[in-house]
Amino acid sequence: MKDMLKDKVALVTGGASGMGEATVELFVREGATVVIGDYNIEKGEALCKRLTEEGYNVRFYGRMDITKPEQVDAGIDAIINEFGRIDVFTQFAGGEVGSGFDTDNVHMEVWDACMDRNLKGNFYCYLKVAEQMKKRRAGSITLSSSNGAFNPPLVTYAYHAAKAGMESVTVNAAFELCRWGIRVNCIIPGAVETPFWNEVFPPDMPQPERDKFLSALAHQEVPMGRIGKPDDIAGAALFFASDLSKFVTGLRMYVAGGGGYINCPEATFGSNSLAKSVPPAEPMMQGEIE
Repeated sequence: MKDMLKDKVALVTGGASGMGEATVELFVREGATVVIGDYNIEKGEALCKRLTEEGYNVRFYGRMDITKPEQVDAGIDAIINEFGRIDVFTQFAGGEVGSGFDTDNVHMEVWDACMDRNLKGNFYCYLKVAEQMKKRRAGSITLSSSNGAFNPPLVTYAYHAAKAGMESVTVNAAFELCRWGIRVNCIIPGAVETPFWNEVFPPDMPQPERDKFLSALAHQEVPMGRIGKPDDIAGAALFFASDLSKFVTGLRMYVAGGGGYINCPEATFGSNSLAKSVPPAEPMMQGEIE
């Protein structure tokens, strides 16, 4: 199908790389005007320039760090001033923050930073977009979580707690906003091949060890036997953004090669073996999911 999003105005946060970038590219090819929301100015401008030169309608209004409400406000105001509406909001902004595979390695300042970037900031974006959509009594909102939210412990306590929070937001938002004709759904990615993994691994971890870890992850935890690609996630985002899902709201959908739905015979979540194979990193705050 073509032009599934014809004449739609979409905001994609975390849209300059990884799953967000793949979603931006798919949306514009399906006829949408897409606004890239991202904290990375260089990547945002480069993607906007490339797609504009290819003939698509794309905007990047400047840095949008979701932990800074004034930047979110400015970005949404710019969209409304130019287009008068937001039809589609797809959230991929977020990112890993520091360490914390176990209770001996959790730092509360890192916990707070992770909540700001993965839960509080995304919730603020949702509030501002919903405010605009309610005026028109229409819209589609797609939030994102993680397969690890309820299948620990591949990353950290804080990250997965925040992602579980996004699923809770989805259910509550869907219940509230359906009376305005607004749909709210959630994508739950599994392991996806993006630069995000560079932020999970310690900087000094050799590439062969990283590759070995990801291969083991695919073999042991993904029934389909491979790590996901960004366009796997973008396809789900298109489904939720388009009229194909016009009677779907409150759905939390795993896009994880069977992970979350199917138990692998060799799955090792319970033993924590995969998590223990990655040395704990020093606490640090990372950027958008990439």
